[in-house]
Amino acid sequence: MENLPDDISRLKGMIVSLTEHYSEEKRRYEIENKLLREQVLLMKSKLFGRKTEKLSSADEATQEILFDEVYVEAEEESSQEEPAIEVPAHTRRKSGRKPLPEGLPRVEVIHDLKEEEKVCGCGCTMERIGQETTEQLDIVPARMQVIRHIRYKYVCKSCEGVESVGPTVKIAPVPEQIIPKSIATPGLLAHIFTAKFVDAVPFYRQEKQFERLGVEVNRTSMSSWAMKAADLCGPIMEMLRAEIMTGPLINADETTVQVLGEPGRSNTSKSYMWIFRGGPPGKPALVYQYHPSRSGEVAKKYLDGYKGYIQTDGYAGYDFLDDLPGIVHVGCWAHARRKFMEIIQAQGKGGKYKAGSADVALGYIQKLYAIEKDARALKLEPEELCRVRQQKSRPILDEFKVWLDKKALQTPPKGLLGKAVAYTLGQWSRLIKYIDSGLLTPDNNLAENAIRPFVVGRKNWLFSGNPEGARASAILYSLIETAKANGLEPYRYLRHLFENLPLAYTADEYRALMPQHIDPANRVINL
Repeated sequence: MENLPDDISRLKGMIVSLTEHYSEEKRRYEIENKLLREQVLLMKSKLFGRKTEKLSSADEATQEILFDEVYVEAEEESSQEEPAIEVPAHTRRKSGRKPLPEGLPRVEVIHDLKEEEKVCGCGCTMERIGQETTEQLDIVPARMQVIRHIRYKYVCKSCEGVESVGPTVKIAPVPEQIIPKSIATPGLLAHIFTAKFVDAVPFYRQEKQFERLGVEVNRTSMSSWAMKAADLCGPIMEMLRAEIMTGPLINADETTVQVLGEPGRSNTSKSYMWIFRGGPPGKPALVYQYHPSRSGEVAKKYLDGYKGYIQTDGYAGYDFLDDLPGIVHVGCWAHARRKFMEIIQAQGKGGKYKAGSADVALGYIQKLYAIEKDARALKLEPEELCRVRQQKSRPILDEFKVWLDKKALQTPPKGLLGKAVAYTLGQWSRLIKYIDSGLLTPDNNLAENAIRPFVVGRKNWLFSGNPEGARASAILYSLIETAKANGLEPYRYLRHLFENLPLAYTADEYRALMPQHIDPANRVINL
């Protein structure tokens, strides 16, 4: 009190200054509180909410802005009457059970009347006039069998005890095997690898399954077989990379993997599985690569010498692509959309939902994807698709860019909306590239879908026991996912591959074993 001045005007000035300071502090705390609440709600949504990013019917019903012909700020109230929505007529598929596949073997069980029941009440014998047939699906558990290789020996009785330039005893040669001196047949290897890399059943669980069938196949043997089989597929992996490098588009992505026993690193360190997808349209090749690092040098080394389109997410490790001659770096709208979806997830739906700026952004993006959906339905050729995008998508993109620039000046940069806007603007030059070619898609989902099977498997087997095992996994994932992308059933393809791989010596023989060069209807891979 002693330090307070007696001058009333000075006292008033101090009060005004303190009030302004308090108001500024209050605004700052309110902004920080809002940002923290967004982060908490987003984390709760990721932990306990729906994992899908697809809008539910309830969301769609409350977000009318997604369907408006003219975009308006959702915060502004409008007194205009909502337009009537006409729902087109549609046909329903006939309900009922789907027929069982024709290719499955049939076992017929005849159900007939007893002889005395075939006599009519009038005393005459009844005649059969037809039949009713119903089908049920049965399953026979896996049946183990042993393949015995019997090699006959022959001897010349006349040459016994007589010196000769040639052997007097001959025996049939040992058949070529994928893993010599092993109990593993191509069928067993195909079964084990399909179970792990397609169905995500770890080796230790398969070991238990084999025990129930009465045989001992331990996980150590399975791991060893996987590494040996993968080593023999080296020439095919080189050919897959050569196919990818032919263009016209490569999709790239990466995800984490935990690998034990990496030299100089702790067992808790993060390693990475990279995926590169490309090759001629309609005949894609997929290559997985294990690396301890997420450095952009991994992608730079793999893509060295490539010319064409490369589509990635916004990870900074891919920034070098923007400066390479002959490369067109394309962005991913799915990642941009995800940033705005996080805002809606963080808002929660406890009460009446109020549409906001995130809905406006999602509305623009949905318009873009609606054009893509219509184009797919019409099965447009690449040139025609490019013209459609220039006519319909470009105006939407131009309008969206104006909206984003405006929001960037109005939105706190540290908030979820500010981050979403900044991410989209930072990626803008890449995001709009897809409209320049009908060979491109708006997003990098081809790579994300390719890496999803690995992510699902990772949740089950958790880690790789050593770097060699991780590299073997990458090779087997590459072969399996390439087979799936080319319409082949994984087990049948792997069995065909392992039966013929020991007999391949020339480049043409290896090339014939690539999934892209096998007709899905070819009887050679049918069991």
